[in-house]
Amino acid sequence: MTSGSDASVRRAVEDAHRREWAAVLAATVRVARDLDLAEECVQDAYAAALVDWARGGVPDRPGAWLTTAARHNALDALRRAKTLRSKLHLLIEPEPRPDSGPEPESAREPAPAPDDRLRLVFLCCHPALAPAAQIALTLRLVCGVPTPDIARAFLVSEPTMAARVTRAKKKLVAARVPFRMPTPAELPDRLDSVLTTIHLLFTTGHTAPAGPTVTKDDLAGRALDLARMLHGLLPDEREVRGLLALLLANHARRATRTTENGRPSLLAEQDRTAWDQEAIAEAHELVLGALRGGDPGRYALQAAIAALHASAPTYAETDWEQILVLYDALLAIWSSPVVALNRAVAVAMVEGPGTALAEVEALEQDERLAGYRYLPAVKADLLRRLERPADAAVAYERALALADNDAERAFLTDRLAQCDTAVRAAACGPPQS
Repeated sequence: MTSGSDASVRRAVEDAHRREWAAVLAATVRVARDLDLAEECVQDAYAAALVDWARGGVPDRPGAWLTTAARHNALDALRRAKTLRSKLHLLIEPEPRPDSGPEPESAREPAPAPDDRLRLVFLCCHPALAPAAQIALTLRLVCGVPTPDIARAFLVSEPTMAARVTRAKKKLVAARVPFRMPTPAELPDRLDSVLTTIHLLFTTGHTAPAGPTVTKDDLAGRALDLARMLHGLLPDEREVRGLLALLLANHARRATRTTENGRPSLLAEQDRTAWDQEAIAEAHELVLGALRGGDPGRYALQAAIAALHASAPTYAETDWEQILVLYDALLAIWSSPVVALNRAVAVAMVEGPGTALAEVEALEQDERLAGYRYLPAVKADLLRRLERPADAAVAYERALALADNDAERAFLTDRLAQCDTAVRAAACGPPQS
């Protein structure tokens, strides 16, 4: 152990929360057998770490310390209960026989799985829950994503999302869902939700909905780890390959997505020599495997788009025509307004910003995009390119009102100032000769 200041201990606890939360919670569920109790025990362990680590130093293995503390908290809670059945619903199988006496802890463990975090993802993605609830619960429990960030990702209010997560936990408990990996017959009912959850987690880290920075690389890294584990479990699933390829191709650009002062760096401005070429090559091979063997799924198509961006030598040499074809195929199988908005960006590159603007204005009528900050931001950029600075300024103001990420707000503020300057210059007319 190494001792340190209160500030260094707090940073160590915060870092352990980012890195270890899911693993500690998954291990505690094994003992607590109840999601709410497990969460409470883990939270108490983190609170205890603030005190104990300040006194005795930060342990060499913070995750192991927290796991031990949380499991002890759970065992203490169970010992205080009059009976296990009167207070908790089992989440672990098999159930001990009444006449067998206490079982050693190792005997109560489910069959080995690639990772307890992945096991917990599949638990949260049980078909007893609605798809949106599965994803929200997984993001909250497994990934430690704050409820406000999840609400922004789903374009709903924070109270609505908090209630959704609470109902999902109660439903899992009531259904007495076992804490184990699904059987092969059960996988199809859960796989799509698991893929969606991992993708949404990555998106939350790749472009943070709120906070001081554009990215949260720890969240994106966690999503990439889960995608790799899932690929190891299901190496022949084409959509699993597609998801891993998509995450790799996008994560390969992480070092260049912001400027030195933390502002967003547009794709056209990024230094491609700093991209992770090994990750891009791996993504390319996975894309080829995901596209073989029939009609591609949505993750395979998204991965193909990301791979085209990543493999283009320069922004000007990007194969926008092929990207537009892929977006058309993606929109045909996944009627998402966000996909339609992304497609409009490709339309602007192929057919011009005027054509793209008409499509974006049509999307403004889609209630599913109400509150989506990138809709007015894309519209503003198209209007700027069409040399309509007054209209672009209105759209930038709308995007600013929806943006909670400090770095994005700074970027939008700069663009708004440029539009205001252009409007004033136009109002003054041409210089006198």
